[in-house]
Amino acid sequence: MDLYKILKVSAIGLSLLGIVFVLLILSDVLSGIDMILYNAYVVLFIIISSVLYFGLKNMFSDKSNLMTTLKMIGSFLGLFALCFILASGEETLMREGKILSATSSKFIGAALFMFYSLIIIASGTMLFFGFIKTENNLTWQEDHHQKLMQDQWLTLLSYY
Repeated sequence: MDLYKILKVSAIGLSLLGIVFVLLILSDVLSGIDMILYNAYVVLFIIISSVLYFGLKNMFSDKSNLMTTLKMIGSFLGLFALCFILASGEETLMREGKILSATSSKFIGAALFMFYSLIIIASGTMLFFGFIKTENNLTWQEDHHQKLMQDQWLTLLSYY
């Protein structure tokens, strides 16, 4: 059997199990809730493991793809290290009387800085490439307009 048939049979089997568990829940058998959750965990495990397997397989199959991925991971970790250094960690008293440690406070601050930094980077990238595309489009329109005017001028001269 090929992979498609195996996945098709397992998907049908898990779907039928889910239907049986829903029918158990509807017939007031509350243990069906646990069984449907286990079914969901199995489906989630299958999805995550297949995504990881095929993603890593594709990443390691091409050397340039691997280098690009490693550069992105490295830049992401570098940005997190910078945000962690910039974040201030102070012990904080919470509402329930518990104390938030300085390290936890520093991680929360670093996560917020990271979030804001990624928003700024994404917005700046979109604006930059939108501006470049607009400039290229305007240059093309001017060149195209100039060529049309030359063609029309030559056409007018050919009448005389």
